[in-house]
Amino acid sequence: MQTFLVILLIAAMIATVVALVRGIVTFLQQSTAEAHGDAPSASALKSNRMMQQRILFQAIAVVIVVILLFAAGRT
Repeated sequence: MQTFLVILLIAAMIATVVALVRGIVTFLQQSTAEAHGDAPSASALKSNRMMQQRILFQAIAVVIVVILLFAAGRT
């Protein structure tokens, strides 16, 4: 069971890093013309969505760590 949770934790950590990098790259690709528009650009919306996914993956990783700590405390 612990091996499975460790694998899930590693997958969640990798997903967090991927979402972070994709969000930063998308953010950096925005031009200054898009940043001064009235409505958010498609690039800004994509960057925001990637950062929300990063937060989700981080939360999943934290929950897995808590489960691992509880499992380790019971043995």
